[in-house]
Amino acid sequence: MDIEVFTLCDAAADYQGRLSILGIFDTIFSANLPAAHPQCSVALRIRFKKVEVGNHNLTLHIVDYDGNPVIPPLNGQFAIQLAGQDQVGAINLILNLQGLIFKSFGGHAVNLAIDGREIGSLPFSIKKPK
Repeated sequence: MDIEVFTLCDAAADYQGRLSILGIFDTIFSANLPAAHPQCSVALRIRFKKVEVGNHNLTLHIVDYDGNPVIPPLNGQFAIQLAGQDQVGAINLILNLQGLIFKSFGGHAVNLAIDGREIGSLPFSIKKPK
């Protein structure tokens, strides 16, 4: 599997196989702690080969700089299918997150694992406004 898109954004949608993304960001500003972020999304587009057809497990971890979880891990499953004689395909996955609370300023990350293997890490920061 190859990750074509892996981003943190304000919102995302899948329209008939088209991935639409709004407001990609890597910084959340807050004057105080805990910092609340009401809603965001993690958007993914994964390219796969015929040999990878079938069911797969996905785990998403959101952690602070020290690796402490911001929320419990998010676990899910997705199925990969190909039509006819196709040898490759793509799937869009959108994970909507609401009510995130951050207890510390500084670096954080969204870590993505598929079938128990980490395949991507998306760094972002919590900062005070200037």
